[in-house]
Amino acid sequence: MVRLTKIYTRTGDDGTTGLVDGSRLPKHSARLEAVGAVDEANSVLGWAVLALEEADAIVRIQNDLFDLGADLATPGDDFAPSDMVLRIVSTQVDWLENQIDAVNENLEPLRSFILPGGSEASARLHLARAQARRAERAMTALAAESPVNPAALAYVNRLSDYLFVLARAVNSGGAGDVLWKPGANR
Repeated sequence: MVRLTKIYTRTGDDGTTGLVDGSRLPKHSARLEAVGAVDEANSVLGWAVLALEEADAIVRIQNDLFDLGADLATPGDDFAPSDMVLRIVSTQVDWLENQIDAVNENLEPLRSFILPGGSEASARLHLARAQARRAERAMTALAAESPVNPAALAYVNRLSDYLFVLARAVNSGGAGDVLWKPGANR
């Protein structure tokens, strides 16, 4: 259990941040860019929750994103979870895939690319989707130089897909989607 009694520690005043294993990295490192991008996605999801009628799935995802941040903050190539090490696992990815399928089942097929928007809730979910894609780019940049849990990469990839279909669902099942009109303003 986490217990924080003092918020500032002064240990990061030198421009570094501590990782789960006790090592320290510059705050601008690829690993911390990925952790930060996941945190930003989680924050945007918190904002999206305020516009949703039902948000249990999003709150579950927010919790998973804390697990993802802990996973990324634990360097190494052993991705097995334990009581002391949080790792994203395949069942979390499977749960997202099931959510995508369940939501997408009730949507009209796409006839065009859609613009982010339609309703406030949908716009917030599209912003969260874009932020999840940013987190994925940061994580793949990290993976180019250091091992990253494959389940974590799959999770963040599925997350943006889920947020896309959910954004459509809250737009009256896709009926409120704003369709892209290629070249409309030439």
